Amino acid sequence: MHTLNSESNVDLSVIPDTLQNIQLDVVMHEVSAQNSASYRHRQLVKKKAKIVQSNNSHGGFSSAISRLPTEILAQIFLYCIPEDGNGTPAPYLAPMLLTTVCRRWGEVAVDMSSLWRRLRLEVGHGDWQQRAFCYDSCLKRSRGRQLSLTLECHDNYWTELRSLLQPYVDQISSLSLGFFSGAGALAVADFRGLEELVIYTDGSDPILSVAHSIAQLPPSMRSLKLMDLWFNLKLLSGLNPLAWAGLTNLDIVVDGLDSFPRLLRLCPNLSSLTMIGIFTAIKTSELLAHANLRSLRISGHLHLESIGNLGLFDAITLPNLRALEVRNIGQWPHEEFKAFLTRSQCPLETLIFGGGVMTTDQRLAEYVTLFPSLELVVDPMRSTFYF
Repeated sequence: MHTLNSESNVDLSVIPDTLQNIQLDVVMHEVSAQNSASYRHRQLVKKKAKIVQSNNSHGGFSSAISRLPTEILAQIFLYCIPEDGNGTPAPYLAPMLLTTVCRRWGEVAVDMSSLWRRLRLEVGHGDWQQRAFCYDSCLKRSRGRQLSLTLECHDNYWTELRSLLQPYVDQISSLSLGFFSGAGALAVADFRGLEELVIYTDGSDPILSVAHSIAQLPPSMRSLKLMDLWFNLKLLSGLNPLAWAGLTNLDIVVDGLDSFPRLLRLCPNLSSLTMIGIFTAIKTSELLAHANLRSLRISGHLHLESIGNLGLFDAITLPNLRALEVRNIGQWPHEEFKAFLTRSQCPLETLIFGGGVMTTDQRLAEYVTLFPSLELVVDPMRSTFYF
């Protein structure tokens, strides 16, 4: 680290040289005292020359680092940021750590808006004023760029977060909301530039707070992922019919297949749907067509011996469906599915049967006959509840 501190007021690079010279002088003195100075002195002179040569080479390396172009240094800094999620600002972690190494590194890091675009902000415990000052400093360094934020709230402190984020609300394009114990509702519609939203919990059941939060989504939003939250037909029916009209991607956990037609009505522009839940037979006899759905993934969670005909494919027509993956739904409704394919006239390209789906090789062969270029996958290892 000393070799990088080229802009410090103290020349730290001379310290190793000084120590090594002292050590050599002590050794040479001891050798002289033992009456073997002539031979040992020549050996130590050679050793000292090698050390000096090594130090000169080391100084050149330090100088080379200090001369790195800003563009290359900036690329190195980007590799310091974790790729697997948003990080909580802390002085011992990048990007804040990069600002403390030396003056030049600090100037480069502060001026890189891309280092400050992905942040995790926590509220509800600890010294909020101190953290708010730190968070605001980081957000200012984003310089108007789009933000990807993770917000975690305990004990209904959303008001503090809203106040902090007000100057940056239009920059936020991706948002992960952690509804922890005691967290109330947060009006997602206020984030006018939002495109992607993920909601998760700590194992508590804030379903009503979440339902109020997403009762109206901003028109810009395209992707919604609801984790660890069970939505039923009653909750979905309480939403404004246009609340989710802009969504193109939806991941949701449902209680009962009756929610399926309701989801398709709420999201007329949906192209990808992942639906997980405890499935019971659809009771409606109404046939629903959805023109835009291209990808459908379904995973159930039930006792296979008790499964009957769920009526899943009797209730829908999907003329644009290209990919279907199913898991844990028991006996596969072969005849019902063939009728669905005939009715939909969809260009099916991929069909995946995961674990917990029972069918036969003969029936699988019929699908390949219907779609000669079909990618057919049978993989019992794909058996987890969540995708």
